[in-house]
Formats: sequence, C-alpha cells, structure tokens
Amino acid sequence: MRFLILLVLSCVALFAIDIRPPSYSGSVKFIKQEILNYKFKGFSFSEISDLAYDKKRKLLYMISDKGSMFTFKAEFSSNNFKLTPLSATYFKRKNGKRLRKWKRDTEGIALDSRGKIFISREGKPRVTLFNKNGVKIRNLKIPRSLKRVKLRSNNKSLESLAYHSEYGLLTALEFPPKGINMHKQTIYSLSGKRWSFKTEPYKNSGVSEIEVTDDGNLLVLERAYNGYFGKFVVTLKKVYTKKCKGRFCPTKKILIIDRAKGWRIDNFEGLAKVGKNRYLIISDDNNNFFQSTILLYIEIKD
Repeated sequence: MRFLILLVLSCVALFAIDIRPPSYSGSVKFIKQEILNYKFKGFSFSEISDLAYDKKRKLLYMISDKGSMFTFKAEFSSNNFKLTPLSATYFKRKNGKRLRKWKRDTEGIALDSRGKIFISREGKPRVTLFNKNGVKIRNLKIPRSLKRVKLRSNNKSLESLAYHSEYGLLTALEFPPKGINMHKQTIYSLSGKRWSFKTEPYKNSGVSEIEVTDDGNLLVLERAYNGYFGKFVVTLKKVYTKKCKGRFCPTKKILIIDRAKGWRIDNFEGLAKVGKNRYLIISDDNNNFFQSTILLYIEIKD
C-alpha cells in the first residue's frame, strides 16, 4: 500500500511543478507550469530546443535538437493553456530523405507573418526555410558578418532565431566569435543590421534564445551553466534596440532563475511569444532521465 501511495504521489509530482522559491515576488506572473510528456509514434519527444506559435492558425511548433518537429493545436487564455498533439516529422532534404546526422542539430525556430517556418542550426551558420512537412525549401542568404565568424566551437553557433516585423529574421550566436569579449553579445538581422549588448557577468553566460516584444524591442534568454556543482543561472532580459548608444544597447533584467537562490532550474533554452506580454519558456531535457521538459507560461507585468 505504501508503495502504491508513493507511486501515485510521484506521478502527480511528474506533472505538477513549481520552479519558484517560496520567497519569489517579481514582475513576472507564472500563469502555468507543466512537465510535458507526450507520445508520438516513431518519435522520441525529448531534447526540445525551441518553439514558435502561429497565432492565426493556433498552431504551436516545437523542435528537437535531433532534427525533428512536433506540431500542436494550442489555445491560450489569460490563466491557462491547452495543447493537443497533432503530428511529428523529421526535417528532410529536398529529396525527402532525412537530414544528414551532422546537420540535424536544429536549435532555433521562427515563423514569419505568413506562417513560414525558418530554422537555425549548429555548425556552419545557416538559416533554412522548410515547409510544414519538414522538407527543405532553401537556405537563406547570410550576412558577411556571420559568414566569416570564427566559432568558439561548432556547438556554439546560431542557437536562436526570431522574426521582427520591421527587421525580418534575427539571430544570435550562443557565444561571441573567437577574439571577441565573452560578455559582448550581438544580435544580427539577415539584412545586415546589428545590435550589441552586455551579457550577465556569470561565467559562460550565453544566448539561448531571442524573441520580439510588443513594443518592437527584444527579449533575450541567457543561460550560464558551469557543471552540476557550478553556477547555474538563467536570465530573461529585455534589450532596448531602439535606444542603443555607442557600442551597446541598454538592457533590463526581467527574471533571474538562480539555482543558488532556491529555484528549481533546468536547461531552459526555448522562448516564444503567444499573446500580449505572454510568453512560453521551455527546457531541453537532454534525453536524460533526471531532467524534464518543463513548459513555463508567463506574463511580464511591466
């Protein structure tokens, strides 16, 4: 009987979660927090690296860094969300065959105003247009400033992607290129425009995702991971691209998720806007039994 009770409690805990410490009070409202555990025939729903929402069609896309895409019917209200799994597909070449292994590390997804799907990947900087069945249409032209960068490693490339109504597709490297100060980050538009800002002072604080705010500025998700026993902090900050002076744009910290301050932290690296001042943040479970795919539904109150 005791075993049965423990099993039931474990199953409840698997889906009910609160990552906040009891003392939390801030400008972010946590509307809903949930551990996702979906089944797709022939696919492993794990290692989710980013997500994007098509508000017009009420479709939520999640991508895995193993080169797959999951599509959900999604409805959001001011106090809840409902996800209904629809389909899963692998990203494929024009001939319909799956992407080669060294090209499957899909990290960023963005939708333009017509719902077209764009993906950024690790390795050589590239942004690719795919159709809704995951078939490659074409690679987009990359600005010279990105083409010639010397990556710190092939796994520190275009981690993030967003669509801006004025500037088009925006992206950023996880860490600055070799030779550039680790705390000077840059966001690039594919048309060639750039914005720089200072990252947080933590060691290895890199950009994991970017998103556009209602006022046309940017939200940046930064992750600083330094081993299991080291500093582990995820920072959500606003970058004021319309107020840049000199080399840097001003920033404002919105949320600091710090393991040392009592937060239940995981590998949060995906960010998507789903409504006015409302966003999703998702974690990559690294296909690890001891980690979870955690979805946070938040509202930024000011």
